[in-house]
Amino acid sequence: MAVNLPPVTPLLKPIQHYLKTAQEHDTRDPVVAYWCRLYALQLGLKIPHQTMDDRKVLVAIMDWLEATKRASADNESITNDVAALAYLENYALKLFLYADKQDRAGNFGKNVVKAFYTAGMIYDACQTFGDLTEEVTQNRKYAKWKASYIHNCLKNGETPVPGPMPTEGEEDGKDYDQDAGGAFQPNPEPQPGPSNTPAAPPHFPSAMPTPPPAGPTNFTTTDPFSNVKAPTPPSEPEKPPGGFQPYTGGPVADAAGLPVESNRMVTPGGVQLRPDQITKAQKYCRWAESALNYEDLKTSIDNLQKALRLLQTGQDG
Repeated sequence: MAVNLPPVTPLLKPIQHYLKTAQEHDTRDPVVAYWCRLYALQLGLKIPHQTMDDRKVLVAIMDWLEATKRASADNESITNDVAALAYLENYALKLFLYADKQDRAGNFGKNVVKAFYTAGMIYDACQTFGDLTEEVTQNRKYAKWKASYIHNCLKNGETPVPGPMPTEGEEDGKDYDQDAGGAFQPNPEPQPGPSNTPAAPPHFPSAMPTPPPAGPTNFTTTDPFSNVKAPTPPSEPEKPPGGFQPYTGGPVADAAGLPVESNRMVTPGGVQLRPDQITKAQKYCRWAESALNYEDLKTSIDNLQKALRLLQTGQDG
């Protein structure tokens, strides 16, 4: 759907980052674009002392959201909150795992910064549905801190430290979030990292290539930012990322994001499951977990039963 929104006013600058993330996903992933704009609208409506120009921006976003929801009536990741939350968390996690793997391997550059940064923005959008889980909250804090830390190291000609900072420095660490000016500012919660990280916002290209599609979290797809022209670190050029196995463990995955052995799964009744059936079963399990976060036991049980039926018989429904 075409997007034609007025420019963001100075008062609404706090929502600009989410609108930019939405714009980057308009043609790549409409689900991410929709929820980032909805989250931006929710934040914008809370800002006091709005002028007529400010309201015009918010009304334009609201009109776009309504039109998009009508046009996406058959997309449960837009019409169903449980499915939407599972979709966003999975999408953000894939970016996070890619960036974390490259960071730990010492492959620094704008690709990695962008992946951490975008994961943090999408994790923010997950707050549309309520409080985040502890795991998501930690991933969100770490992604934002790493985006700021690596960006500033490269900017200052320094070599970033791969992976988490030493635990003994945690008491002096900061959690970096974004304020109205777009800079990363320290929040009270402790977060591993240097306490004197400069408060400078990272600047990224206006467009980036498509990240891996939503699906299992164990995957070895190619770099989701492989088409973004990354800078050269001071010591040596950044190595081509390629695929990887996440640190969460589990079997190596194929190009579709499925565990290798999953391609040969057979039900107790002797029915060989296709990769798309395994993916659907995984989705049911994720949706069941998300439903429990909302204390919706009925929906959780329903999704688990669907996953069990699919894995036992190969039949969906």
